[in-house]
Amino acid sequence: MGLHARVALFAAVLAVGPAGFISNEAVGHGGGGGGGGRSLLQAKKECPVNFEEANYTVITSRCKGPLYPPSLCCEALKDFACPYTTYINDVQTSCAATMFSYINLYGKYPPGLFANTCKEGPHGLACPEDTPQVKPGEEKADAASSAATIAAAAGVTAVSAFLMLVAMS
Repeated sequence: MGLHARVALFAAVLAVGPAGFISNEAVGHGGGGGGGGRSLLQAKKECPVNFEEANYTVITSRCKGPLYPPSLCCEALKDFACPYTTYINDVQTSCAATMFSYINLYGKYPPGLFANTCKEGPHGLACPEDTPQVKPGEEKADAASSAATIAAAAGVTAVSAFLMLVAMS
């Protein structure tokens, strides 16, 4: 196996991991205004996450008007949304729009607040690499308690990939 194939294999193994970013499209930079737009030609699948029952206090307690400080609001958004990136970045579901609908409902935020103020990079808002992903029906607290398990699995995956590269040399 050539060097390029081994590097590609290593990258592919490491790519299967926890959260990376909240995409610009999910935040609304793709023209949707904060939660992804709706197209008449593209039916969205229902979101498997129950955002109606989520706890929005992490955002509403820190992101307050009338000034809505971007540093506080964007960090609060990331703290809330990063565990859900698998779902809110999926443009074939209604997850981003649903999540932002509830954020705006509970926080009474002006339209486009997060889309207009939360900008980091070309891929969107960066999430910490060790952010565990919440699965539908799982509470964020359950996911946080399993963070050590996820981190250990990611470490084992990286070590395994490295050992595979060494063995193929």
